[in-house]
Amino acid sequence: WYHDNLTRHAAEALLLSNGQDGSYLLRKSNEREDLYSLSVRGKDSVKHFHVEHTGTSLKFGFNEFSSLKELVMHFANQPLIGSETGTLIVLKHPYPRQVEEPSIYESVRVHTAMQTGRTESDLVPNAPSLGTKEGYLIKQGKIVKNWKTRWFTLHRNELKYFKDQTATEPIRALDLTECSAVQFDYSQERVNCFCLVFPLRTYYLCAKTGIEADEWIKILRWKLSKIRKQLEERNATLSS
Repeated sequence: WYHDNLTRHAAEALLLSNGQDGSYLLRKSNEREDLYSLSVRGKDSVKHFHVEHTGTSLKFGFNEFSSLKELVMHFANQPLIGSETGTLIVLKHPYPRQVEEPSIYESVRVHTAMQTGRTESDLVPNAPSLGTKEGYLIKQGKIVKNWKTRWFTLHRNELKYFKDQTATEPIRALDLTECSAVQFDYSQERVNCFCLVFPLRTYYLCAKTGIEADEWIKILRWKLSKIRKQLEERNATLSS
């Protein structure tokens, strides 16, 4: 359940999508070399705690433990902290690096296929992450048509963008159920651009490379096709 260079946003996506209350994982903190982050799910939120490695022990708040096993055993019985809902968070379910593909949610294999160039059928049922994507894109402003770099995260049917990778609150969350199309855009002076068409606005985004832009377009189109399929199934059920 140690996930090395997993980012904060990716940890939240994994635990919220495929975890349960008390699911936890450990990852590197991007603040210091000797710091780790313990990410724990409680109800519908994920809390992140610093764990400091001194070389001989692990410091967690005012507590000090000789091993990771001792820390986990302690907080499996002693709550870490109460969540916003008042629920106490304890370490119950370690979230392994290799997780089984959830049958009730999106295929984890599609995202891997985007990065490797292989097809879905080439990939094994086990994969290290869910069908999420994140990264920096350059976005055109709505009123002033200037371009600003923003950190984007794709999770379930929501595309959020933040001021940067360290920001905890998104500037905006786009509901992909309202998006009608995703396509390459050649109307801008910039290269590697694509757009997302919504009823009230079209968002123009640019990636650093054509491959990266293609990855975003493919996974976004796949999301839209899933949404349309779910809608068609729902309408068929209602009409019958």
